[in-house]
Amino acid sequence: MAETKKSFLKSAAILGIAGLIVQIMGAIFRIPLGNIIGDEGMGYYQTAYPVYVALLVFSTNGAPAAISKMTSERIAIGQYREAHRVFKFSFELMAIFGLVLSVALAVFARPIVNHFGDPGAYYAMLTIAPALLFVPIMAVFRGYFQGMQEMGPTATSQLTEQAVRVGVGLTLAIILAKKSIPAAAAGATLGTSIGPIFGILVIYVIYLRRRAGIMEHVNADKNTVEESRGSILKTLALIAIPITIGVSILPVMNIGDLLIVMRRLQDIGYSTAESNALYGQLTGMAIPVVNVPMALALSMALAIVPAIAAANAAKDENALAGNLRLGMRTAMIIGVPCSLGIIAIAEPIMTLLYPLQHDSAVSAAACLAILGFGIIFLCVGQTMAGVLQGLGRPGMAVWSLVAGFVVKCVASYALTGMPSLNVTGAAWGSVLGFATIGVVNYILARRLTGISHDFVLTFVRPIASGILMFGAVKVSFMALLRLGLGGTITTLITLCIAVAVYGIAILRLKAITADELSSFPKGDKLAKIVRKLHLG
Repeated sequence: MAETKKSFLKSAAILGIAGLIVQIMGAIFRIPLGNIIGDEGMGYYQTAYPVYVALLVFSTNGAPAAISKMTSERIAIGQYREAHRVFKFSFELMAIFGLVLSVALAVFARPIVNHFGDPGAYYAMLTIAPALLFVPIMAVFRGYFQGMQEMGPTATSQLTEQAVRVGVGLTLAIILAKKSIPAAAAGATLGTSIGPIFGILVIYVIYLRRRAGIMEHVNADKNTVEESRGSILKTLALIAIPITIGVSILPVMNIGDLLIVMRRLQDIGYSTAESNALYGQLTGMAIPVVNVPMALALSMALAIVPAIAAANAAKDENALAGNLRLGMRTAMIIGVPCSLGIIAIAEPIMTLLYPLQHDSAVSAAACLAILGFGIIFLCVGQTMAGVLQGLGRPGMAVWSLVAGFVVKCVASYALTGMPSLNVTGAAWGSVLGFATIGVVNYILARRLTGISHDFVLTFVRPIASGILMFGAVKVSFMALLRLGLGGTITTLITLCIAVAVYGIAILRLKAITADELSSFPKGDKLAKIVRKLHLG
């Protein structure tokens, strides 16, 4: 049981740290990009990007999770040859899938942007199409390594892909901004198409280095029964499609905004340019901040799928219960501080991130503060979706997402149509959608497994730690402002105080123990420090 906990925590930590760095890189990309092309350009960029994400989410989330689940189940019972056959067939399948998607988006780019009422986004939509060819191939390698519960290759390829994307995208945006804002937005999206090429190269080199060890297990496997390619395809589809939908909480909510916000704002009197700017503030400036906790939650979901699947396949009830409880606790430990911290200082965060777009940042802060209320539900919903997928019941996560999307769309349509709320109505709609998904997924996972959670340990202690942090943030921010340190320095120091207070609080209240810290990569050193300071 201890080894199982260590395996899950290590896997989640590796993907979580990589995901956090990737999101920081994304912020580094979005912040200067927003300052370069403004809310108008971010509106064009965000018209293309959600469509890309919606089409890509299958190959980046659904396919890797399905491949990792199928791989881990076969390895758990010693079928290394069949696990490798899943990998090879998935590679062929996803290469064809990526080619079709890429060509289709390129062909239909103009009708798509015209349908959304934002024709200026055409070149941004067109230049993002090549990414759909390369990312599915990279996703196969990631899923195979994740199925072996090796998260390092996925993390390395993610970091490489994002670093290239940021560097190329920003360079092209700066160069093309001299020509026009739509061209600059297209330059930014072209970086998204070039990054995956380098991600594939890196993970393929890792595969070549480890291939000898992999084939040693494959050749030693004496199992002669082969599953047909048709059966593998059917299983992949039955797992990947529901998983794709189930883990796509934020992308699906973004599609809801794309369908509703622009047209609804125009219905209540805003011009096309004004609607595009407000839409850019919500989706291009506020939501990227929410992407940071979402990345951590998604990392947990991806790590928990093979862990739950392996425990379920091996009929290991102790490992199943341990991973489920640990996943829920981790979701709360991550979600609570992100939620309360954003609510506490939304405007300072936005003005820190977008100093050259001060007025737009202040306006977008209202959306960010509202979205903060939904982050806890987002983290819980994403993690519990991973549990349902690992248990072989991804359809349940699909129906919860459908319910959340319906709530989101109905609420956003009604609230965005109120002039007093306008674009903030869409933010409230997202919160209600996140809450629906989080609560439903939690109930489904608990009913399906019959596994209960320690209420105080799982919920009370993280929330109490978060409340202490919230108070410290509010007091310290006001005190530092009175010292005349300036907004940027004050915000940075306040964020450091928030991390310190929350970290001490969760250790003192025993929301997480020193023994659990030692399960993380390089966690032994941190655990020693914690014990020496008598914090846990």
